[in-house]
Amino acid sequence: MSLEGRVLIVEDDPAQREMLVGFLRDLGVETEAAENGRRALDLLDSQPIDLVVTDLRMPGMEGSELLKKIKAQNPELGVVLVTAFGTVQGAVEALKAGACNYLLKPLDLDEVEHVIRRCLADRQLRRENRELRQRLGEIESLPGIVTAGGSMAETLSEVGRVAPSNVSVLLQGESGTGKELLARAIHAASPRADQPFVAVNAAALSPTLLESELFGHERGAFTGADRARTGRFESAEGGTLFLDEIGELPAEIQVKLLRVLQERAIERVGSNQSIPVDVRVVAATHHDLPARLQEGSFREDLYYRLAVVTIELPPLRRRRSDIPLLVDHFLEKHAGAADGETKSFSREAMDLVVRYDFPGNVRELENVVQRCLVLARGKLITIDDLPASILGANQTSTVETPDATLPARIEALERAAIDEALKLENGNQTRAAAQLGISERALRYKLAKYRQDSS
Repeated sequence: MSLEGRVLIVEDDPAQREMLVGFLRDLGVETEAAENGRRALDLLDSQPIDLVVTDLRMPGMEGSELLKKIKAQNPELGVVLVTAFGTVQGAVEALKAGACNYLLKPLDLDEVEHVIRRCLADRQLRRENRELRQRLGEIESLPGIVTAGGSMAETLSEVGRVAPSNVSVLLQGESGTGKELLARAIHAASPRADQPFVAVNAAALSPTLLESELFGHERGAFTGADRARTGRFESAEGGTLFLDEIGELPAEIQVKLLRVLQERAIERVGSNQSIPVDVRVVAATHHDLPARLQEGSFREDLYYRLAVVTIELPPLRRRRSDIPLLVDHFLEKHAGAADGETKSFSREAMDLVVRYDFPGNVRELENVVQRCLVLARGKLITIDDLPASILGANQTSTVETPDATLPARIEALERAAIDEALKLENGNQTRAAAQLGISERALRYKLAKYRQDSS
């Protein structure tokens, strides 16, 4: 698959420069070349460039200095540094200064392709995220929506596409994945943003109370109804009604909700008067509704009215790169639990948190952070402050090869990581490779090697 983007090669060695230019052009990459840093800056001023690949050691202006000048002019432009083994420390320092990656000489062309592909993809993702934030009216300012990209960014992209329309949306995801946050995001990015957003949890009320809650009631409609009451549909007039746990709706309420969606009108309990409503419905469930259709516990006609567009929310175990960002978000959100004292997770504690599967998803992670803030004795949250659920899960998930050599242990861990990624992505090698941070070619090579070793 060809790479999209324009790459600038900065290399004072003509042979190396021509080799890289030819290799990238064979991959379908638009490529420019410069023999030194000054020429590179001139090209950046005159042409659109998506990525710079520069040698670290060059006469006149070194790659580290070029990096600083590029970042000062265009902080979002990716820079890859090329360095010899003896100057790896310099490359590491440059990474801290903003380089997106580095390559070691002598160059491995497969690695060159992988690094450039990844940097171009990261730039494209940042561009899409920026456009998405604009389209969603700075949706990321909503509490709890934090992502570094990947599957959650894809979900937000779906939100951006569906929000401007008026169709009903079904949010499908495990408990604690943030379905109400996504419903609020859809509302905030829609033409109805200035109108009410009203939420109802269908699992929290009995059928009688739920009917009154949704549609309202007249005075005397039932015992205790001493005055008329406006329902949630009327309260959400012109805006969005969020129906959470839609899979728990009783059969009699399903019938009435279907009629409302068809006729765009409600009848209060105890009244025959039809009241028109202009409301967009966003529903959510952690149940497998198609399976409930087969069981006969959920109406098929109602399902198709609600699920004009279905958006799947990924569980937190498929968003591991988001966990450190979410931890920082919750540390700041709940700083008051630590009397305003700034606390952070140690590297070892963060590693265990990232490796934990979080069956309760983001809600569970938030609870863990709150617990750690309260119980941690110092400013650094350590392994000792983590709950037993995380410590126990990590102990049992460790690859048990106590007598194996170091290479064997590393291979076993690598196999386990690949197996987990393939399982999470339902066998899709392209998405699994992206999750692992390797090229699809490298993943296929490793799988072939494992099959050969097992035969």
